[in-house]
Amino acid sequence: MLGAYRVHSLACDLSLFTGVLWVQEPQPSIAAPAFESSILPITATDGAKAELLTVAPVGEITGLLYWLPAMGVPAKHYLPLAEALAAHGVAVALHEWRGIGSSDQRAGRHNDWAYRELLQDDLPAGLKAVRERFGTLPCWLGGHSLGAQLATLYASLHPRDHSGIVLVASGSPYWRRFRQRYLIGLSYVLAPVLARLMGHLPGRRIGFGGNEARGVIADWARSGRTGRYAAADMPVDFEARLSELTLPLLGLRMRDDWLGPEASLAWLLAKMPGARCELHVLGPQDLAGTPADHFAWMKSPEAVAVRVARWMASAAAIDARNAAAS
Repeated sequence: MLGAYRVHSLACDLSLFTGVLWVQEPQPSIAAPAFESSILPITATDGAKAELLTVAPVGEITGLLYWLPAMGVPAKHYLPLAEALAAHGVAVALHEWRGIGSSDQRAGRHNDWAYRELLQDDLPAGLKAVRERFGTLPCWLGGHSLGAQLATLYASLHPRDHSGIVLVASGSPYWRRFRQRYLIGLSYVLAPVLARLMGHLPGRRIGFGGNEARGVIADWARSGRTGRYAAADMPVDFEARLSELTLPLLGLRMRDDWLGPEASLAWLLAKMPGARCELHVLGPQDLAGTPADHFAWMKSPEAVAVRVARWMASAAAIDARNAAAS
C-alpha cells in the first residue's frame, strides 16, 4: 500500500500492566484505504534513474492520468491529488522530473540537460513503465504549470498514444501575457545568464523552482521571450504540431494565480485550435477556503480531482459515441 513512501498514522494496541495481568484495551476498527500505491523504478535511455509513484483505486479503474509536476516540485507533493482522483476511480502516475526528488541526477556545471532529455528520454521511460503496470487502459496526460506545458508538447509528438490533456494552473510563459510583464520579461533574460554563471539555476536559493539545469532554463526562457515553443537539439516545429492537435483538453485556472493568468492560458490554447477545450475557473469557495493561486490549491485538491474525473469520463463517453457512429 502506501507504506513505501507515505506513512499513515495507525492506532496501536495499548497494554496496561496491572500487577501480574496484561489488560488489552479494545481497539477501534481502521478502514482500509480505497486505493493502492506502488513505486516503479524508472531508467531513461541515457541511464538516468528516478522513481514513479502510482496511486490506483482498489476497485474499477475508469481512467489513467500521467501527471507532470510544476518546475522544481517533487512528485510526492501531488500524492493528495492522486489519492483524491483514485477516490473517483482514476489511477494516477506521478512523474519525477530529472534533477528533482527521487531522481539520481542533480544539475551542475558538469551535468546539464534540456527539454530534449525530458521529452525524448525521461517521459517515454515513465510511460513505458505505466503501460506495463496498467496494460491497455487509455492514458491521459496532465500537469501543473510547466508540467502541463510539457505534457502538451509531448502529446503533440504522440497524439495517437493519449486520450486527452489536463492543464492545471498553467499557460504559456510569454511575457506579454502577464500584468507584471516587464518584471517577468527581465527574468527570462537574467535567469539563463545566472544559470550559465553558476552552472545551474540555484532556484532553491532565489525562491523560484528547484535547482534547475541551465539547458532547461534556456528552453523555458526562450519560450517566455518569444511566445513560441522550441527545444534545443530537437528539429521539431512544435507550433505546427500543436496546431494539428485534436485531442480533448481540460483547462483549470486558479482565479488569483498571477503566474497563470487568463491571458497566459488563452495564448497557450490558441496554439491548439482543433482541440476540444473545456475551461473552469476555481476560486477559494471551490477549494474549501484555500487561496486560489498557483500552488495553494495543492493543499485542497478535491475540487480539482472532481472536475478532472468527471471530464475524463465525459470525454471518454463522447469519443466512444463518435467511434460507434463512424
